[in-house]
Amino acid sequence: MLLASALTATFRFSARRPSLLSTRIPHGPHVRFRTRLVSPTGFRMLPHQQNGQRSKVLVFGAGNFGSCLADHLDDSSHVVHMWSRSENLVKHFNQYHRNPEVLQDHPFAESITAVGPEFPSAEMIQSMDVLLFAIPTEGVRETLTKLKPTLEGGKVPLLIFVNKGIEIRTRALTLEIIADTCGPEIAKVATFISGPSFAKEIVKRQPTSVSVVSLSPEHAEKASQLFHQPWFRCYTGNDPIGVELAGALKNVYAIAAGIAAGLGFENNARAMLITRGLAEMTRIGTAYGASPLTFLTLAGVGDLFLTCSSKTSRNYTVGYRLGQGEKLDHIIKTLGSVAEGVTTAKALKAVVDELGVKAQIAAGIYDVLYEGRDVAERANELLSLPPNRELDLSVEGGKPAQRLLKKLGLEAQV
Repeated sequence: MLLASALTATFRFSARRPSLLSTRIPHGPHVRFRTRLVSPTGFRMLPHQQNGQRSKVLVFGAGNFGSCLADHLDDSSHVVHMWSRSENLVKHFNQYHRNPEVLQDHPFAESITAVGPEFPSAEMIQSMDVLLFAIPTEGVRETLTKLKPTLEGGKVPLLIFVNKGIEIRTRALTLEIIADTCGPEIAKVATFISGPSFAKEIVKRQPTSVSVVSLSPEHAEKASQLFHQPWFRCYTGNDPIGVELAGALKNVYAIAAGIAAGLGFENNARAMLITRGLAEMTRIGTAYGASPLTFLTLAGVGDLFLTCSSKTSRNYTVGYRLGQGEKLDHIIKTLGSVAEGVTTAKALKAVVDELGVKAQIAAGIYDVLYEGRDVAERANELLSLPPNRELDLSVEGGKPAQRLLKKLGLEAQV
């Protein structure tokens, strides 16, 4: 009992409350002093961070996830800049050290500098060790096109992507967008982070674990070392295609879980949707060319479970409000942030049609979002389907992944 009480107290320890292990270190151009927590939330910072191995990081995007990761990396002793298109956000953040749009109650360190709205200069980008992209998938191509000239002929920073989605017009994953804009050599070393990771919990230093993957094991390990702390554990892998698909598709099934709750369905229905959603995700992924095991990782079932079971998930919220009878246009206007499952559902429809696989839940979500189908009626149609084989993975296919790897010059690995 005493041990349980002690552990509970440790995990509730505020990340912003100085501990006995706090130190004061010089920081910034004017050598301001600030308290550096050696053990946020009761955890001791890892030795490689305490020893001052610092990287210069530029975060593209100042939304929920960009902001929370900037905060985490700063607290891990890295030098962090965060770019935003919003002039008001940049000014407000640098003056008050608060984000006026997201995580508004969270105090950010003075050492994090917001930049923008102009695109970062070539000089600034070339001085960075890491470029972290936390922008919607639909904006990745434009951003990388602007970035490409600064990556030619010099040192290429470590590129890390945390967006989740499929580009609507091209049906491309981010890995393919990188190849199209920056070339196959950069795409082959790009790194992707995905997993069950709500921003509001990351800034509280609640224990979180993520998948960190790349076609280059060396670069996946670099990204893992950059982020890894006791409160933010990293597990590396080499299937970015599977991780990207899992991260994008789980948002669609989170909308389905929200709809079920909005219609008044309870825990049995949620468990059914999570399990059958995972089966659909795995079926789509293997037909695409991903490893089925990837869908059993943090980036797969882990992220799916979190997004489908939390009322704070934006995609779950969209579904819940649809189930309650609200119209999609009104939900999007009043949501206050991006729910990528809405756009992903449209791109996923095209992918599923190309692959020729069964994805009945995803098809139902598409019908509700884009065909104007009644939510309750479409749910009843799904529940009225005849019994079916539970496990039905594609034994053939993989053509989209083969095309992508060929574009990267890796077709021999397929």
